Amino acid sequence: MKILFITDNFPPEVNAPATRTYEHTKEWVKRGYEVTIITCAPNFPHGKVYKGYKNRLYSKESIDGIEVIRVWSYISANKGFVKRILDYVSFAFMAFVVGLFQKSDIIIATSPQFFTTWSAWGLSKIKRKPWVFELRDLWPESIKTVGAMKQGRVIDTLEKIELALYKSANIVVAVTDAFKENLISRGIDESKIDVVTNGSNVELFYPRAKDIELLDELNLKDKFIVGYIGTHGMAHSLDFIVKSVSKIKDKNIHFLFVGDGAKKAEVVQLAKELNLKNVTFLEPISKDEVPRYLSICDISLAPLKRSDTFKTVIPSKIFEASAMQKPTLLGVEGQAQKIIEKYNAGLCFKPEDEGDFLEKLEQIRDEKIYKKLQDGCQKLAIDFDRKTLANKMLNIIKELVKPSK
Repeated sequence: MKILFITDNFPPEVNAPATRTYEHTKEWVKRGYEVTIITCAPNFPHGKVYKGYKNRLYSKESIDGIEVIRVWSYISANKGFVKRILDYVSFAFMAFVVGLFQKSDIIIATSPQFFTTWSAWGLSKIKRKPWVFELRDLWPESIKTVGAMKQGRVIDTLEKIELALYKSANIVVAVTDAFKENLISRGIDESKIDVVTNGSNVELFYPRAKDIELLDELNLKDKFIVGYIGTHGMAHSLDFIVKSVSKIKDKNIHFLFVGDGAKKAEVVQLAKELNLKNVTFLEPISKDEVPRYLSICDISLAPLKRSDTFKTVIPSKIFEASAMQKPTLLGVEGQAQKIIEKYNAGLCFKPEDEGDFLEKLEQIRDEKIYKKLQDGCQKLAIDFDRKTLANKMLNIIKELVKPSK
C-alpha cells in the first residue's frame, strides 16, 4: 500500500502536528508500507527556513524510510492573519500540483489549518482514490476563539467548505472524542468518524534523573521547576501565567519557558516589566532535546485561554510529560481535564483563574500528592503509547484500500 500524506509541518519542526505525523508514518514504514510526505521547507514558528534547507520549488529527502517531498510556499511567521493564509494557500496549491505525480493508494491530509485538506480532496477526485481528513483542530472555529477573525461572511464561507470537506472525506480521523461529537452535532455521519488521540513516544520519553549539567548551566539547581515546552501562541494564555507568577513569593519556585511563537516577544516583555526573577525564557529546541529539558522540570504546565472551543482540545504535551512521570498542571477544561483526572496524572486549574492556579500549584508540591500523581502518569503513558495509536490509525486506513487483484 502506498500512502500519500500532506502536512505543512514535519521534522525537523517540533510542534505537535509534525511529531504526530512523523511518529505515525515511521511506524507504518516499519510495517512495510510506502509513505510519501508532501510538506514545505521547515520554518515553524519563526517563518525562517531552518539551516540546511532552502525554500525550493521541489526537493526530496528520506527520513527513516519516509520519502519526504518539500515544495515551495509563501513563508511567514506564525502571526498575522493575511500572511498566514497566503502561506497556507500557497502550500496547498503546490502540494496539489506535486501530488498529481505521486503514486498512491490513499491520500491523507492533516489540519490544524484545513487548506491541506483541499489538496487531498482535489487529488482524490482526480486520482479516484480514497482520502482521510485527520482533524487536529476545529478550524476555522479556533481562529475566532483567539480573536484573529470575527464571525462574518468569510468565516461563514469557510465553515461551509469545512463541512463539505468532512462529508467528502471517506473517513475523518479526529484526535479527540469531543471533535467527533462536534461533527456529529453538525450533521456528519457518525459511522465515518474515528478517533485516534495523541500520545507519547515511550522510547524517547521515559523516566530519568534530572540532568545536573543542564541545571548548572541554567543556574536552576535546587529549584522547583514548572516547565512549559512548546508554542508561545495566541491560544496559550502565557501572559496570564506570567502575571500570576508575579504573585508568587516562594523564591524556590521557578518557571522555565522553552519555545517560540506569535506571543513570545510580548510575554518576555511583560516579564521584564514585572521585573520577574523567577522566570527563564529559552529558544526552541529539537525534539530529541525535549526529554533532557523535561527531565529538570518537576511539573509540566499546559494552559490555554478560557473558551468553550478549547474544551475539545487535548494538549499533546500531557502525554510526553506523563511518560517521564512529570505531573501536569493543566489549565484546560473538557477532554484534557477528563484524561488528567481519570488517571490522576496532574492537577487542573480553571483557565485564566489566578487564585485557582496558585492554589493548585501549591497543592501539587505536596510530597504525598506528587507521588500519587507520578503513579497516575505511568498508567496514562501505557494507555497512550504512540506505537499503539499509530497502528490503530493504520488499521483504519487499510480498511479503505481494496486489496489488489
